[in-house]
Amino acid sequence: MSEFIENADGDKARLFAAIADDIAAQGYSVQPRALPQSLCHALLNHVQAMPPAAFKKAGIGRDGQHQQNALVRKDEICWISGSSEAEQAWLDWAATLQDYLNRQLFLGLFSFESHFAHYGPGDFYKKHSDAFKGQANRVLSVVVYLNQAWQAGDGGELLLYHHESAETCLKIVPDFATLVVFLSEDFPHEVVAAQRDRFSIAAWFRTRSN
Repeated sequence: MSEFIENADGDKARLFAAIADDIAAQGYSVQPRALPQSLCHALLNHVQAMPPAAFKKAGIGRDGQHQQNALVRKDEICWISGSSEAEQAWLDWAATLQDYLNRQLFLGLFSFESHFAHYGPGDFYKKHSDAFKGQANRVLSVVVYLNQAWQAGDGGELLLYHHESAETCLKIVPDFATLVVFLSEDFPHEVVAAQRDRFSIAAWFRTRSN
């Protein structure tokens, strides 16, 4: 196991159990500063050292319907392939979470994809869903924040809604190592405009395509 994954087995077991319990009870889990600190620092150092050209303007829609729309989202992304030690450590950590959730919740999670996201000052992502009922194979959405010393007024919060209500369900500050997991079909969400550079990882556990 990578040197970046420093959580003791007991700490990791408690974290994974808390996530599984939350998903079963309410469909989402917010775990402040939960990702191993050494892993989160390695990911932050890696993303800050990447050349600007590695990031591309993000789009909306998939496959042939993919398009860029600056009225909906303005962030930049870079897909994670495991090409660096930090990236591979993140993928290894996610694989252990996937295995645990499959055993506890019988979700049938089969694959995982993730990317770094960079929101510059003024960048946002309007309310959207990661999956639609019966139309996609994204089951769980995962967000990890890589921002140190995030302050009130820096913006960039994640607003998590429930399908049955237009009211905000949760407002989550993008603080360092905070982990958010939620059912992709059930929680539309948005990112409030950031007032400083904001880095995160967005990820999805998927089932097999039909």
